[in-house]
Amino acid sequence: MQKRKLGNSGLEVSAIGLGCMGMSFSYGKPADKKEMITLFHKAVDLGITFFDTAEVYGPFTNEELVGEALAPLRDKVVIATKFGFELDPNGGPQWTGLNSRPEHIRKVVEGSLKRLKTDVIDLLYQHRVDPNVPIEEVAGTVKDLIKEGKMKHFGLSEAGVQIIRRAHAEQPLTALQSEYSLWWREPEAEILPTLEELGIGFVPFSPLGRGFLTGKINENTTFDKDDFRNTSPRLSPENRKANLAVVDLLKQFATAKHATPAQIALAWLLGQKPWIVPIPGTTKITRLEENLGAATIKLSAEELQEIRSAADKIEVHGNRYSEGAQKLINR
Repeated sequence: MQKRKLGNSGLEVSAIGLGCMGMSFSYGKPADKKEMITLFHKAVDLGITFFDTAEVYGPFTNEELVGEALAPLRDKVVIATKFGFELDPNGGPQWTGLNSRPEHIRKVVEGSLKRLKTDVIDLLYQHRVDPNVPIEEVAGTVKDLIKEGKMKHFGLSEAGVQIIRRAHAEQPLTALQSEYSLWWREPEAEILPTLEELGIGFVPFSPLGRGFLTGKINENTTFDKDDFRNTSPRLSPENRKANLAVVDLLKQFATAKHATPAQIALAWLLGQKPWIVPIPGTTKITRLEENLGAATIKLSAEELQEIRSAADKIEVHGNRYSEGAQKLINR
């Protein structure tokens, strides 16, 4: 597996990481723990060194899974987690709002360290920007935690350009994690140029469009009743049918490259910048191996532009989030 550095930070990780959320949260019934531990170990064997989780995934259960699976391999991996949500005080599965107050950040970090069975968090993201807490206060708290040896690197998720600049001025950012894929290219306008200017790495989540860009989903696909994709306007049956044009585009290039649509989608992302590290998630070893195969596919500058130009002509139907979830994204 090739390695990449996230911006100017010096943090080196595998070119493709593993998003762990779906093993425990959001995509229906949690996967079998023993099977997931086997998958983690297989991922490390295949060269993955970058694993992404968060306190809110479960909540807590995904961090516990990651901690148990990777504890024997801790010196070989980079673990990223996140703070920023106020969780149900009664232990329910839902978050109740945003909270990035300094005392809350510290509480979350202590809990994450225990669940992850580690002495230090490699990369800590603010999961969503909290409008009630100045980003300088957040970054200052993180700076103190770095000095205390509780964490190594600071990141933001789904933050806008001004928030990125203000945070970076207080405590240099290693990475921004936001959605980016062939069917969600908004970061290209302002985010990517800003990250390049400041020397910040980019970690795209949902690089396969929540599974849609794999070509395994169509308008007749039925999601589990607890699958959050049921609430995504972009993934309504009628919009899925219209959006298959994006998948058809990927299939054309996949055929020419003797690859799969998922591999072309990931290879296209990898070809955009050398400091981009996508984190596709999966619960299946076969899909894991397929995703990692994308790192061996070379798309020329002409091919990258050809895919881009073709995608420019396709209208993607539907918002990526429900109205309520969209309000949490700071632009």
